[in-house]
Amino acid sequence: MKNLLRTLAVLPLFAALSACDMVVLNPTGDVAAQQRDLLVMSTYLMLLIIVPVMALTVLFAWRYRHNNREARYEPDWHHSMRLELVIWSAPLLIIICLGALTWLGTHLLDPYRPLDRLGPDKEVPAETRALQVNVVALDWKWLFIYPQYGVATVNELAVPVNQPVTFKITASSVMNAFYIPDMAGMIYAMPGMETRLNGVLNQAGVSEGFSANYSGAGFSGMRFKVRGVNDTEFKRWIATARTGEQSLTRDVYLQLAKPSEREPVRYFSNVDSQLYSSILGMCVEPGKMCMHDMMAIDDRGGLGLGGVYNVARIEDDRPRAVFGSDASHVIGMCTAPVVQTFEDDLLPQVDRAPLRGAGLPRPVSNTSRSLVADAIDPSSLQ
Repeated sequence: MKNLLRTLAVLPLFAALSACDMVVLNPTGDVAAQQRDLLVMSTYLMLLIIVPVMALTVLFAWRYRHNNREARYEPDWHHSMRLELVIWSAPLLIIICLGALTWLGTHLLDPYRPLDRLGPDKEVPAETRALQVNVVALDWKWLFIYPQYGVATVNELAVPVNQPVTFKITASSVMNAFYIPDMAGMIYAMPGMETRLNGVLNQAGVSEGFSANYSGAGFSGMRFKVRGVNDTEFKRWIATARTGEQSLTRDVYLQLAKPSEREPVRYFSNVDSQLYSSILGMCVEPGKMCMHDMMAIDDRGGLGLGGVYNVARIEDDRPRAVFGSDASHVIGMCTAPVVQTFEDDLLPQVDRAPLRGAGLPRPVSNTSRSLVADAIDPSSLQ
């Protein structure tokens, strides 16, 4: 009776497992399907060793158990060339096969590599143009910018089926991981850096994308809908996005970048054409120097002492998305003049009047000067 009750108690667990979504093993995108095949094939190859070893372990334990008097006892046995060949050759061949699969998968499924096919035996037509989507991981939501259409969305991504998609991915503050199991692999989103991912959906439907890297309190709700639609429905979706009430300007983005959880889907009818470049350069705030400008100046040797003063302190309460400390920032050379207001805070004031040039003795105090004058004959200096 007890065994029957235990069996009945386990049945609801099987019922719950039957509703699990096996999207990783049953994706609709060709890139994700190739990754699935690589995973399954590697597992099968490893099972060629794992299963026989586990079976032989049980067989040896049963064959040479203590009360089996029929088992041969050979205490002086120490070597068998045939057994050595089997033990070493089989794992070596499997490792070679795994290495070849990994090498091919690493190159053919490189996330930066543009797609050369839409599916098995279906190459990308020469006239096909990839859809570009700029992705920004915010705290804790996803921003999708469609530069070819001038619209943007929050927590919703729509792509046409059987059309290559190129994602350019970055983040506003902390690192996240962009992952659409139904479409392609996972790739990180990092502030001040751009990663890329190429993928395609081969069937219409709605799936889910999310962040696969813990990023704080709202991480669990950092999910978005992925809509695979045909060309007509995609044009209709773009038209719906253009009816959004807001335009995605720099000020609107700075408000959006504030940490929030479980944001609803939102559409922006127009997008600042330079916004994504500014997000990538971490210079959305007015007057702030972009990272690429700063690196170009550093590559040419810097701005010298004048560059030390080119810093402005942030004293107002404007919303901002700044990576690291937000006490101050470097001012953009094209947007504001060099600032020297905060010289006292940056460098101590030094009396530079006594400095006479290279190679001359260091200046001394009045007391030391009088002692030196008494010790030296003025006539010897003539």
